[in-house]
Amino acid sequence: MDNILLAYEKRPKNHFKIILSLSIILFLAIWSVAGIKYPGLQDNGRQIAANIVKSLVNPTWEILWSLESYHVPMLMFETIGIAFLGTLLGAVLAIPFAFLTAKNIVGKFSFIGSTIITTIRSFPFYLVALMFVRVSGAGPMTGTLTIGVLSIGMISKLYIEVIEDIDPGIIQALDAMGANVFQKIRYGIIPQLTASMISVIIYRFEINVKNATVLGIVGAGGIGVTLITAMSAGRYRDATAALWGIIIVVLIIDYFSTKLRKKLVNG
Repeated sequence: MDNILLAYEKRPKNHFKIILSLSIILFLAIWSVAGIKYPGLQDNGRQIAANIVKSLVNPTWEILWSLESYHVPMLMFETIGIAFLGTLLGAVLAIPFAFLTAKNIVGKFSFIGSTIITTIRSFPFYLVALMFVRVSGAGPMTGTLTIGVLSIGMISKLYIEVIEDIDPGIIQALDAMGANVFQKIRYGIIPQLTASMISVIIYRFEINVKNATVLGIVGAGGIGVTLITAMSAGRYRDATAALWGIIIVVLIIDYFSTKLRKKLVNG
């Protein structure tokens, strides 16, 4: 007990840093609130909110379970396809960016790849989607390309963390044998990374399923078209049917992907 009290008395005294940090956070919170103008509810805002809540427990069941075209199951199938192909595209394109940015691979030249990845990550989601809609027209392929490009930044960052955490002894042994960069990647790095990289791809796929549901709003395919059309027309039961479809699919994907990622990481 005395040892515990002694250790407690010798703990670092960081009161000033804590007070300073909390003061900065409080200042930023007040400054942020001051910059937000809230005009209040619209005249029919409460009625619309009530209708949406009622629709959540009583959606249009016909389009929620029907397998006809442009009903929720088929649109969710299209949405999952967009997310899957987009994630696969982003995962492949992220590989060279990650290897050319990891400090234990390229050393001091890593800033070049880091700058490119940061630039890609800075692109607004809707801007990229609208650019592809303008270039290749509306449809699922546009959504796939958008998801693929926007996935590069995050997947590359996670790849880099995995690459930089590998066992350096293997790389040093390959260096001693005179291996070049590509041989080090092929024989020293990839065998250590496979499970972790697949886990990263699965994690990004979860996110992209949610992103793909929104892409339909700008005409990039998927269930987002039905969602925004129904909301704009005041058909809240149809909108909540689409919303329930999204919730069910996301929950299922999240459950199985979490189990699969744990199995990959933990062996």
